[in-house]
Amino acid sequence: MRKPLLLAALIAAAFIAPAVHAVEFRSADVHNSDDYPTVAAVRHMSDVLSKQSNGKYKIKVFNKSALGTEKETIDQVKIGALELNRVNISALNSICPKTLVPTMPFLFDSIEHMRKTLDGPIGEEILKGCEAEGLIGLAFYDSGARSIYSKKPIKSVADAKGLKIRVQQSDLWVSLISAMGANATPIPIGEVYTGLKTGLIDAAENNIPSYEGFKHYEAVKFYSRTEHSMAPEMLVMSKVVFDKLPKADQDLFRAAAKESVGFQRQKWDEQEAKSLATVKAAGATIVDGVDKASFQAVMAPVYAKFITTPDLKRLVKAVQDNK
Repeated sequence: MRKPLLLAALIAAAFIAPAVHAVEFRSADVHNSDDYPTVAAVRHMSDVLSKQSNGKYKIKVFNKSALGTEKETIDQVKIGALELNRVNISALNSICPKTLVPTMPFLFDSIEHMRKTLDGPIGEEILKGCEAEGLIGLAFYDSGARSIYSKKPIKSVADAKGLKIRVQQSDLWVSLISAMGANATPIPIGEVYTGLKTGLIDAAENNIPSYEGFKHYEAVKFYSRTEHSMAPEMLVMSKVVFDKLPKADQDLFRAAAKESVGFQRQKWDEQEAKSLATVKAAGATIVDGVDKASFQAVMAPVYAKFITTPDLKRLVKAVQDNK
């Protein structure tokens, strides 16, 4: 009796499907902290995706610029050498023209205005605008309000004049800072700390969590709330990779990315409060009462230079009307 039973067991085993091994996709992020809201959000997306796909897919996040600068990783995503990438939207300005719109200075009245706009049809149109360039826009993440930090308070546009201010490697940001009468200095984020310490640059501009996370508060102690931009972060996926997925799996990736947005925003709000407390405790001064009108008054040439097509002008107006 044992032989027939053994034979039956072997036959049955042959028809049992082998264990499913998850397909691991890689995602890049430049932020140093493993707990940074965008890093945590993509990991959360991986958890959601793994659950919804019954373990078929997961995402491994490589942060701390482990896979290269934002520009380098975008190039990798476009050709399918890297699957996903979390970047500041400014890094996409020269690739996807519609991403210029939410990057424009003083466009959003508040964080609430920004979130409402990007969660709706305007945001979807901007995300979709990158597909022709090989990038699937999956989601927008918060990046807070960007302000200038330096060795002196910046209370009005006159205080920025002549300063060497680090900007992202983006034509729009060069023009934005130049419009203030400052000298825009495009360098990678990883070089900013040394640049501030050595005097290569006088100032930089970013949100509070980045000011804290990259330790820039150790180099310059005045964070002036110019809040000149609320440009979001953007999560993109390689179209080369995305197009190879079955439609049902594409939908899973999109849904998991959207689900991660609320998670990221909660983490962002918590991180912002924590970072603010950290830099204050370390002796940084938060400069309120900035004359924002003086900055706004010099921004018309920036809009004239970059918002040049009827399509872009339509989108800007749509954002301004979406109160």
